This record gives sequence, structure tokens and C-alpha cells, in this order.
Amino acid sequence: MTKIYIPILYLLFSGSLSKAQEKAVTADSKIQRVIVFLQGAQIERSAQAQIPAGTSLLTFRGLSAEIDEQSIQVKGAGNFTILAVNKQTDFLQEQELRGSLTRLQDQIAELRDQREIQDNIIAILKKEEDMLASNQSVGNGGAGLDLNKLKQALDFQKARLSENKVKQLSTRKEIQRLNIGIKKLENQLNEEAGKPGNKTSNIVVKVSSGTSTSGSFVLTYLVKNASWYPTYDLRATDVNKPINLIYRANISQQSGEEWKDVKLTLSSGDPSVGGRKPSLRPYQVGYNISRHTPAADLTSVRGKVTDSKDGAPLIGVSVRIKGTSIGSNTDVNGNYTLSVPAPGSTLQFSYIGYVSHEQVAYSSEMNVRLNQDSKSLNEVAVVGYGAERKMELTGSVAGVQIRGTSSLIKQSVPLEVQVQQSQTNVQFEVAQPYSIYSDGKQLTVEIAEHELPADYRYHAVPKIKQEAYLTASVTGINDLNLLSGEANVFFDGAFLGKTLINIENTNDTLVISLGADKNVLVKRVAQKGQNEKSFMGSNQKAVRSFSLDVLSRKAYPIKLTVEDQIPVSNTSEVTVESEELSGGKLDPATGLVKWDLQLLPQGKKSLQLKYEVKYPKNRPVSLE
Repeated sequence: MTKIYIPILYLLFSGSLSKAQEKAVTADSKIQRVIVFLQGAQIERSAQAQIPAGTSLLTFRGLSAEIDEQSIQVKGAGNFTILAVNKQTDFLQEQELRGSLTRLQDQIAELRDQREIQDNIIAILKKEEDMLASNQSVGNGGAGLDLNKLKQALDFQKARLSENKVKQLSTRKEIQRLNIGIKKLENQLNEEAGKPGNKTSNIVVKVSSGTSTSGSFVLTYLVKNASWYPTYDLRATDVNKPINLIYRANISQQSGEEWKDVKLTLSSGDPSVGGRKPSLRPYQVGYNISRHTPAADLTSVRGKVTDSKDGAPLIGVSVRIKGTSIGSNTDVNGNYTLSVPAPGSTLQFSYIGYVSHEQVAYSSEMNVRLNQDSKSLNEVAVVGYGAERKMELTGSVAGVQIRGTSSLIKQSVPLEVQVQQSQTNVQFEVAQPYSIYSDGKQLTVEIAEHELPADYRYHAVPKIKQEAYLTASVTGINDLNLLSGEANVFFDGAFLGKTLINIENTNDTLVISLGADKNVLVKRVAQKGQNEKSFMGSNQKAVRSFSLDVLSRKAYPIKLTVEDQIPVSNTSEVTVESEELSGGKLDPATGLVKWDLQLLPQGKKSLQLKYEVKYPKNRPVSLE
């Protein structure tokens, strides 16, 4: 037995001795560069360290707790060898940083206890009030009623009711005061919890060196809770001038790290999607197979995001179209609007301190209630959007726009941004250094501005609406490295609404509606005198005739496209023939008739649409 245990004891002793010989070294690091993806961000840190001879454990402290451990890379330069790299949660640092949060939580709990006492007082007073109100019978009900006793009883009841009411009023005021105090402490708790570092992790690097030396290190890793999405402004001022497209990036992060004076790069990549190619599964048809098909005409969704517990609106919730770069945030009332690129798109709702939620867009109005994440609330509270906090932007950051509780701010000089295109993504490298807090507040950065040629044309469908709409067909979209996103449309300084720039559409032309123009009139009138019915044997013939009158009050020439239609038969028993189209182009498959007109200043034009329908006289058809 002795021969067996001696080697084991020797190994344990030698292992402990080896562990004791490892020297612990703490090294400071600084973020140099951040690549922000559509979901997530890659952090690059640099550090210098003195490495003693032998085996050492270098600890880089104060890093994000949201590090993807599989993404950690460490590069070293110097006379040493990197043996191993691992991530550790810094529980000591977390306890230190949670001290102020704990004190605030204790204060909130104490005020809530006081409020509960006042609530109980209100309940007791209500019981007393009900009892006094129900005890209205005074005396024995006989003829010998003592009036003095009756007066005393009524005075006592009046006094007690008056005292009760005063007490209820003062108690409710006290409850109101406690609620205000609780709300203030909760806002402070939210603000403290929103600061970086309420939970941290370390990267430990095991190195070996023959001599004492100095070394430089570069650490890179991926963090969650960081993202950006694009939005655009499309600005037109005159039908004879091009359209300006302003490209903006909306950046936010809650990684738990401060990004101070970093080189910022925006990437169209999305590590959360993964790089695995899709594969087809068997396509089954037959009985008892149901597939839900969303409404094909759904183009936008709006709604309100609230707390499922108390119904309070949630401000700054990230709303994204899953798998795309299209996104938005809820406003100060918890409302959002978002363009939908295709039927069946999935909306993603995410907010710190709440459980993320996904839902297929099935209606134009979708209200969402988010549940609080009990695990997350034990570690970090929700950041209060309304709480004031100074946002630090260092360096030359002209062209930056900050959207928050205040109005939009814009500088005059655009940012210097370099566009780098690789095989799989596009990167926008911002030359100026940035500092961005880990509080989830959105920072809007203007990264590009383009002047695009546009073909302005009026469109009218008088059968539906007798108004002409100005549109601009913008070309060259595919050459601008755009991502799918919403665009705000402005004409002559007036906001007209939103449209969607969808890069999934391979067409290089984007058609933008600039609204109706009251100075271009289009009228459609049925020519009743020419509408007739006649019989030809077993068939009946019906003729329909319409006049389309166009008038331009513009002082310059305009281009106008007018659309109408003739019916399309779905049976061989019914035939449709066009008799007069005034030069319009007919699509036989759809019945669509289109006129492309050139109108001179103050010009007018009259078009005729006439068609004939033959059908069996014993089977009438419905015609306009």
C-alpha cells in the first residue's frame, strides 16, 4: 500500500509546488478599436506588462462580463511564450461595484415597507367609515327617545367621520410622498446600474519566459449587447435637381465597458447569424399540412411596448427585423413604427433588464408587453431613459447627431469615413476617435452623404383617387454600399413620411413618393351616353366608356404617368375587347393601361378608355 501512495503524494506535492511557482501579474489594458456589427461588437485592447522569469499568470481585469469566451484571441510580442488563455468572472470586483446598488435597494425596500403600513392604515380607516355609515340606528326605536342622547350620538358620529376623512387624506398624501421618494431612488438605481462595471470579467494569460522581460499584448474578443442599424434621409428641393441621400448609423451598447477615445468601425457583418450555409428540407404536400400565410399587403408595423407588470411604457426598446439591418427604437411614450420588407418578417424586441421577445408581423398594429428578467434584475437594473447623464464625445466629431431626451443636434462638417469592402461585408471606418457610454442610449452618426440623379414624374390612378402624386426614381443605389433600412423623405424642407430602402430588391432604381400635388388635376368621368347594352343571339354585349382629363397648372413642363384598367376574363364564355385607349399601352395579362404623357406649362390632355364585354345573356356579369 505504501508503494502506491508515495507517488501520488509526490505528484500532489509537485503540482502544488508548480502552482506556487507561478507568479501573479496584474496588467492594465486600454481599448484601442471597436468593430460594431449589426449584432455584437469586437473589442481590441492593447497592454504592456513586465514579465518575470519563469511561468506567470497575467490578469487583465475590468473587462465586459458579456465576452464570448470562444472569440478570445491574445497576441504577444516579446521574448516569452503564451501557454494558455482563459476567461474568469471577477466576483470580488462585482461585489465592490454592487455595494452602492445594494444600499439603494435597501432604501427602496424600507420606503416600500412604510408605504405598506400606510396602505394598511387606509384599509382600517375604510372599515371604520363603513361601520359608522352602517350604524345609523340610534335609540331603542320607542316613544321614549332621549333627544340629548340622540344629539350626542350624532355629534360623535359626525366627529369620527370627519376625523376619519382627514386621516385618510393625510395618509394618502403620505403614500404619494413615499411613491415620489421610491421613484427617485429607482431612477438613481437605474442610473447607477447603467454605469459600466456592475459586473466584470478577467482574461488570464499564462506565459513562460526564460528571463525577466517586457512584453506587449493585443487582446480581441466579441461582446454582446452592442449593435447598430442604418437610417437615411432623402431630401429633394426641386424637380430639376438631384436628391440628397444622407446615410446615418444608429449605435448603442450595453456591454459593461466604457469605449473611450476608440477607433470606431461599423461592419455590415452579423456574427449572431453564423456562417453556415442553409440547406433544404423535404417539401411535403398532402393532407393535414397547414401553412400560415401572412397578409401580402403588410408593409409597416406600429405599436406600443409596455411593461407586462404595470403597463408602463418602455422607452428606448430596440425593435429590429430579424436577420436584417432594419431597426428602430421606441419613443418617450413607448411607441414605435417600423417598415416591413416582406410578409412573415419576424420582429425582435430587446431591452436591458427584460426578456427578449420575438413575434411574426401579422398585423399593421402590434402592441407588445415585455416581461422583466428576474435573473438580470438581480444583477443590473433597467437604465432610466429620462435620467439625465452627460454623454462624452471626445475628438473631432462634427456631423454627429445625438437622439435622446433633447432635440436633434447637427454640426456642419461631415465626418471623415472610409469605406472598406471585403468578400462578405462592408466596413465604415470613422477617422475621428469616439467615446460611447455603456448605457444603451442611442448615438446617431452621419457616415456618408450622396447626391443622386433622379427622374421626377407624376403618377395618377384616377379610378382610385383623382390626385397626381409626384415620384422620384433614384438610380445608382447598388453602388453605395447601403444596407436595408428606413428612410425619412423630405421635399422642400417638409417631412412627407417614411419609405424603405430594401437592398434585397436587386433593382438599381428606388422609387420615392413625394406626395400629392394639388396643381396637377386628374379627373375620370363615365361617359353614360356611350355606355350601352345589346343582344347578339344568346350573348349580350356591354360597352363602357370613360374620359380621363388631365390639367397641369405648373409653370414648367412635367412628365405624368396615368394608369387605368380594363377587365380581364377568367372564363372562355366571357370576352373583353378594347375599343379606344388613346395611345395607352395595354398589358393583356393584367388589363393595366398606362399612358406616359409630357405636359407643357399650363397644359391639358384628354384621354379615352373604352372597352366591350360579351357574355351569355342568361349569366350576367358585374361591370362598373
